Amino acid sequence: MSSSGEPNQTSGQYHSVKGTVVEAVGNATGATSWQSSGQEEHAAGEAEYNAARAKGYVEGTMDRVQGKKDAIVGAVTGDKTQQAQGNVQHEKGQAQQKMNKNA
Repeated sequence: MSSSGEPNQTSGQYHSVKGTVVEAVGNATGATSWQSSGQEEHAAGEAEYNAARAKGYVEGTMDRVQGKKDAIVGAVTGDKTQQAQGNVQHEKGQAQQKMNKNA
């Protein structure tokens, strides 16, 4: 986990790779404690990475919904600025969802 306690993709990938390396060292040397430690760190890293992706997908969904609402309200009220900002937020949410798809 990151220092904020929130799942983080970069931190998750780091721990996943580090765990794989530690496990490989354990396999090469026959050190079972290193093997199990590496497996645990790899699993924790994968879990953090997937949690961060899921969180990003949900945040993208929220942006899409809020953006669509603002775009519709802007269109109905004739507020072109609100409509444009809503469209931008909706597109941002779509991009975030696409980036975090299959989380």
